[in-house]
Amino acid sequence: MNNMNSRQIDLKDKIVLAPMAGITDRCFRTLCIEQGADYSVTEMVSAKALCYADRKTAVLAAVTKKEMPLAIQIFGSEPGIMARAAKMLSTGEYEGCLSECPPAAIDINMGCPVRKIVSNGEGSALLRDEQRIYEIVSAVREASAVPVTVKIRTGFDEAHKNAVSVALTAERAGADAICVHGRTRERMYSPGVDLDMIKRVKDAVSIPVIGNGDIYSPEDALRMKEYTGCDAVMIARGALGNPFLFRAVKCALNGEPYIEPSTEERIRTAIRHLKMMTDAYGEERGVREARKHISWYVKGVRGAPALRDRINRAESSAEISALLNDLIND
Repeated sequence: MNNMNSRQIDLKDKIVLAPMAGITDRCFRTLCIEQGADYSVTEMVSAKALCYADRKTAVLAAVTKKEMPLAIQIFGSEPGIMARAAKMLSTGEYEGCLSECPPAAIDINMGCPVRKIVSNGEGSALLRDEQRIYEIVSAVREASAVPVTVKIRTGFDEAHKNAVSVALTAERAGADAICVHGRTRERMYSPGVDLDMIKRVKDAVSIPVIGNGDIYSPEDALRMKEYTGCDAVMIARGALGNPFLFRAVKCALNGEPYIEPSTEERIRTAIRHLKMMTDAYGEERGVREARKHISWYVKGVRGAPALRDRINRAESSAEISALLNDLIND
């Protein structure tokens, strides 16, 4: 499929929240949007599970208007199943749909390094089969009512760093944008990001490129944009317990002053995040899911290790809130 008729997706100078399994749920996405994220991507949604009418998957794929623009990320290895899921998600025509509106895009996961995903031939395993990549992207592109993006890594391992040819294949198949995580699957999440490969992809394709990897500060974001020429930057682990990073990066890109949030502001955001999660999931699950987020918020404060231990042993949102309020009062 020729990309001349590509559906436009505006990513110029955008700051994007990365998809992170078990982390970038609606609560966290909302907080990041409030703090300056221009665009976000959901946690991975199984194309096969959606096609089999799994209720939990339908909940995971729900889109709300206040989150837009938002892409739903799907994973799988069968072109037909991926296309069917893309059509369902882009139109909202599937059993259990809770979306208020269509997503801004369908994102195809070709970068997940987790063994369970890779052993099924999904995620970053697809980087080893460019013909399959072409078949999946072209099938999804034809079926989807919204733009299609692809998230990849620099290659499967250091001996096979084929991000440029993969990106060109995806573009030829009709992808409207591509995100490059600057590591191979082999390197998982180890420190160091390959800016050279992101730059090579940007130089090779005509569609927008999102750079991803090791953005923990405004300086990291500026370095990636200036070195690679990427259209947008994607923030992942740098936002954990720190949704304020999006505002900081935005100020840096615009040459505007930025005032770091006080410890009190950070802790009050953590308390609000906890409430959002218990409202969304109920008390028991909300507390269980929120513990990791709260532990990230308190990183660096005095007595953090002992506080994290108490948070992880807390059994109610009231108990965690009391611990955090004590921190503010101290």
